[in-house]
Amino acid sequence: MTTTATIGTKKITIDPVTRVEGHGRVTIHLDEENNVQQARMHIIEFRGFERFILGRPYWEVPVLVQRLCGICPVSHHLAAAKTMDRIVGGENLTPTAEKMRRLMHYGQFFQSHALHFFHLCSPDLLFGFDADPAIRNVIGVAKDERYADLAVQGVMMRKFGQEIIKATAGKKIHGTGAIPGGINKNLSIQERDMFLKDIDQMVEWSRQALNLAKNYTVEHLEDLASFGSFDSNHLSLVREDGAMDIYHGNLRAIDAQGEPIFDQVDYQDYTDYIAEEVRPWSYMKFPFIKSLGPEEGWYRVGPLARVNACDFIDTPEAEAARKEFMAVTEDKPNNITMAYHWARMIETLHAAEKIKELLNDPDLQGTDLVTKGERRHEAVGLVEAPRGTLFHHYQVDDNDQVTMANLIVSTTSNNVPMNRAVEKVAEEYISGKPEITEGLLNHIEVAIRAYDPCLSCATHAMGQMPLIVELHDACGNVVDKKTRD
Repeated sequence: MTTTATIGTKKITIDPVTRVEGHGRVTIHLDEENNVQQARMHIIEFRGFERFILGRPYWEVPVLVQRLCGICPVSHHLAAAKTMDRIVGGENLTPTAEKMRRLMHYGQFFQSHALHFFHLCSPDLLFGFDADPAIRNVIGVAKDERYADLAVQGVMMRKFGQEIIKATAGKKIHGTGAIPGGINKNLSIQERDMFLKDIDQMVEWSRQALNLAKNYTVEHLEDLASFGSFDSNHLSLVREDGAMDIYHGNLRAIDAQGEPIFDQVDYQDYTDYIAEEVRPWSYMKFPFIKSLGPEEGWYRVGPLARVNACDFIDTPEAEAARKEFMAVTEDKPNNITMAYHWARMIETLHAAEKIKELLNDPDLQGTDLVTKGERRHEAVGLVEAPRGTLFHHYQVDDNDQVTMANLIVSTTSNNVPMNRAVEKVAEEYISGKPEITEGLLNHIEVAIRAYDPCLSCATHAMGQMPLIVELHDACGNVVDKKTRD
């Protein structure tokens, strides 16, 4: 935390935001009476993968673009592969190819959700938002006799998910399993049996984690209802029958009351429904629903949005948990920001159930791995990443080179909601306080962590990104400004 002051104002900076993937900072501007005038989250790293891959051959993209991130590379790998499936006319995958990809994706969900819940957010839930930062971390959880088993459980769950990824993608991080039109390997009997040996334990641990998240939310419901929470729209993929589907489906957007904004939209047409804008204080873009405009059309994605938007989950234990979750808000969308953790653990149990189901499917040992058809020059690929709906859009020329790329990453879609959460928590816990403590500032970080943001994934170019240097006087007035394109 740093604090600077000018005449009549004071600025507090949280830099970096901790226990998230990537680099970001929060700035809070206070008046003379310590009331919050402005609170924003700034994304300060820039990667520009939408420019890096221009000119590359299309078949490189599923491997290349996942270098955006080491936490959720499978999501980018699969979204890019799904796009290139259509480029080569191979979108109708063989059963073995589709089920191997789904197993890879569920392994990714399982390990990513376990990492976030046990390593990043559990210290806040177990020790309290104001706890000593020396123990408010995963090492503190592991050292506490009350929670040591939880720490081990989190490590073993993540390991299991990573081994699933290795078996389906070739490597735990930045694999090569998905190729345009299919996959490059199946699952051997030996690999299958290794996972089947442990899957029941993973299901049981998922139940326990779900109960922990559920009980915390229900026990603190009155306080959490206002903690960085607000009504919002929600967007996700759903299957044609309305079920949650993290690998494939159509787009559905609902409002805060659960009423449809649009439904069963083919994501090849996403540009007719979703637009993006840029703002000068962040490298992240700001997506919105076109029909509602940028002021009202922002939306949330991720576990909370998926559980709110789907009609049902197609595995029995996760569906029972979804019904219990929705009952808290009388089957209306749950707009409590901290309920993301509960929804995330519902999805973790769902992933474990689906992994078990897929492991028992003989199609995983099939040998028909690749298909192709009519060549195209433009396509869109979507998956539900652990953090939310992930858009990949590419154009490819006759020389097989990428000529256009646009990504709308999950954390980008949550940009406005995260900033609203930061502002709301800052106003509630910082305004008027005579002393700003580390514990108070951690409340802001807690609200950000609920979204499990991947800030590395979310930083891309749109239009020009000029260098702007401003000179301010002691009262904060701009006295000079220089811009370089």
